[in-house]
Formats: sequence, C-alpha cells, structure tokens
Amino acid sequence: MKKFFWLGIIGLLLFEIANVYFIMPMPGSQLMNSIDLAYFLYSWRWAFRILFLLMIVVGLFKSRWKRKWLLIIPLAIVGAVIYIANFVMAADHMFYQPGKLLLVSAAENKVDSGRLVIGVTLNGEAKAYPIRFLGFHHQVQDTLGGQPVMITYCTVCRTGRVFQPIVNGKYEKFRLVGMDHFNAMFEDVTTKSWWRQVTGEAITGKLKGQQLPEIYSTQTSLAQWLRLNPNSLIMQADSEFIKSYDTTGNYESGRSKNKLTGTDSLSWKDKSWVIGVKVGSDRKAYDWNILKTERIINDKIENTPVVIVLSNDNKSFFAFERPDENSIFSLTNDVLNYNDHHFRIDGKGIDTSFSLKPLQASQEFWHSWRTFNPNTIK
Repeated sequence: MKKFFWLGIIGLLLFEIANVYFIMPMPGSQLMNSIDLAYFLYSWRWAFRILFLLMIVVGLFKSRWKRKWLLIIPLAIVGAVIYIANFVMAADHMFYQPGKLLLVSAAENKVDSGRLVIGVTLNGEAKAYPIRFLGFHHQVQDTLGGQPVMITYCTVCRTGRVFQPIVNGKYEKFRLVGMDHFNAMFEDVTTKSWWRQVTGEAITGKLKGQQLPEIYSTQTSLAQWLRLNPNSLIMQADSEFIKSYDTTGNYESGRSKNKLTGTDSLSWKDKSWVIGVKVGSDRKAYDWNILKTERIINDKIENTPVVIVLSNDNKSFFAFERPDENSIFSLTNDVLNYNDHHFRIDGKGIDTSFSLKPLQASQEFWHSWRTFNPNTIK
C-alpha cells in the first residue's frame, strides 16, 4: 500500500506541473503543438486530482509507517506546488481585468499624450485604450456605439485586437487562462472553450473553429488619435492596479530588455517589429525599420494595390487600398497626396468627399506574425 502513497504523491506533483507547463511561458512549452493535451489535462483536472488524492489517502492510512510524521515533508511539497500552480502561476491570478472601467474626455484625460493607444470607432463613437493599461489587463470589455466590444492585447506578441464578444448570437464573457505559442488565450464562461487573442479563434474545446468578429482598430499615439478624433473618450488607469502598469514606457518604445517582451532593433529577427497587413485572405509583413526610413510604401498585396504610411510621431501608422495600381501616393507633414487631392493620415478626404479604404494593419513581433499568418509574404 505504500506504493499507492508514493505514486499518488508523484502523480499529483507531475499533474499540477504539467497543468501549467503547457499554457505558461516555460522552457520549451510554447514551441510545442500541445494545446489539445493542455486542454485535456485542464478539463479533467478534478478527476486527476481526486484519483491521486485517493491513492495518497489509501496509502497513508492502509500502510504501516515507522516515522509517520516524516510524511509531512512530501505532503507539504505537494501542497506548495498546488498553491503555486493554481494561485501564483495561474494567468488570471497574475493579471486582472479592471475593477472599474473609467473613460473620460480629452479635457479630463490624465494619460500622457505620447503613449500608444488602440483606437476604435463604431457607429460614430470613438474610444482610445492605452497599451500601458491593456498590456496588464490583457482584455477590457466595454460598449462602443451601442455594441459590446472586447479590446485585447498580448505583450509577448505585441498584438492589439478588438473583437465583438458575441458567440452563437449571444454576448459572452472571457477570462485569461494562459498562452499558446506565446499568444494569450481566453476562456469563455459558457462552454470553457479556449480562444486565441491574436485571431479571435476558438482553438480547442466545444467551440473549436468558431471565430469572434473582429472590429477595425488602429494603433497610434494618443496625441495623434485625439487630433483625428477630438471627441474620443480615453481609458484611464484603475487606481487598484497603478503599481502593475508600465510607468517607464520602455515596452512601447522598444527599450524593454525583458526576454519575452523586449525588442530586437535589427530586421526580421524573432523580436523585430513588423507591420502586418491583411487584405482579404492575403497577408504581408513590412519591416518597421524600412517604414521608419521611407515613411510611405506604395505596394501590392497579391492583386490589391496598397499604401502604408507612418506619421511624423514615428508611432502612428495606417494602411489603405489604393484606387488602382497606377495611383502613387506621397506624404507631406502627415497629409497624403494623390494627384490634386489630399487626405488626412487616417485616409479621410480633406478637399474631397472621397476617403481611402482602410486595411487592418498591426505592429507586432515577427515571430508572432509569421506563426499566426503562415502564408504571409514579406
């Protein structure tokens, strides 16, 4: 019977470690295609725990021990591992959603205008969500233009995405559960399926293969966003998490030295910045260093003429479809020029009622873009 005790101890230890290993950034864990195994372990966690605990109890009370008090040591080790795995290393115990979501006008705003934001407009309403706050919370659920929205961000991939949290026609809530291939994962409350932050796709669980509708968003400096959207509301810091927010701005500027969130200033390295552009099912990545040098790139993605521009602030960028292959745009002081027409840097016509068709573009680490857009070109 003693073997039951020790098998239960070892089994419970290995299970609790495995339960977090596959969904947290541990050595080698994020390079495996192990999401289905991770989900299986998580879904059946109480069955595994009960089995191993029964083995421990049976072995403990059905065996004769000379120094029974010494068994406190392995039991204490198991208890410590369980606590660390479920309360210290659990994603939703490391990062929390804001307890109070406060958005104010530009006149009341206290966020530095140089900080980066994810900006969204919907049904005539505009809101800006600073990456400084999103990077900690990972997701913020709000309403915009009368519609529910879910603003998400993953600092390890440098990906900001906005979705409608609508599943099978109903509003859904999500919690942060871990990561897969270095990208944050959310779990829906209803079915416990796991959803990938960068794509809004359910990657395992009952809803595997379903997709959250993505909402067009832009990443700009707050100053640029307010120039383009002066009536926008801006998310403010939740006082409960002030110490958790990035105060230095090193992450946003690429000066972070953190292994997971730091930036490689060279081109086409894992942690290099790229601008990824989506045109239908086609994908293309542009080197951030080249965009900083040229400021405007007239190009084609498959058969679609596009233009990518970078503002004078070296932070705000946009991508658009060009009217045709022969239309070449230039950029002067954040104004797009085409023939005798001029457009704001967000594509809205200045001296014409015509506006450019925006394309979803995102600044992210090269390792992220190529992983989740395997058919991308560069």
